[in-house]
Amino acid sequence: MSQTAPRIAPLEPPYAPEIAEQFNRIMRGAPPLTLFRVIAGNARAWEKFRAGSLLDRGPLSLREREIVIDRTCARTGCEYEWGVHVTAFAEAARLTEEQVRATVLGDADAGCWSAAEQALIAAVDALHERATLDDAEFAAVSAYYDEAKIFEIILLCGFYRTVSYLANGLALPLEESAARFPRW
Repeated sequence: MSQTAPRIAPLEPPYAPEIAEQFNRIMRGAPPLTLFRVIAGNARAWEKFRAGSLLDRGPLSLREREIVIDRTCARTGCEYEWGVHVTAFAEAARLTEEQVRATVLGDADAGCWSAAEQALIAAVDALHERATLDDAEFAAVSAYYDEAKIFEIILLCGFYRTVSYLANGLALPLEESAARFPRW
């Protein structure tokens, strides 16, 4: 993105006490992301974002969750959110440099993934491309993930597609310390 400022101005400190508390809860004391500061400037959008949020742990492991999020953000071309997640969670999720790269540049069947992860990535790709899973794709993901995890996969794809729409549509500048998409 060539812009240095988002299309809608983010909130600037000092924040209202309720907003500051919400930022601290989400960011665990770190400065709030531009994404959160922009959305929080619109009370209804901020309320809906937090209410529909999947910022909790959920039934997927951190690794599975991050694979879904990173792949969704990569497929939507959202370098902003992909970079934030890679920087914050890739190491804790035990994603190798090759795997991080593959979330952007690799196919679902890349050899760096386990069979379960390949099914997971194929499901993310199908949801991105067609907003559905065919019977074979559902069977493949069902071989490794129970119903609660399948719901979470689908919900995460939808939520992070929305996050990607927000970040891309509002032209959020990349966070200074966040990872950047790998290039060929």
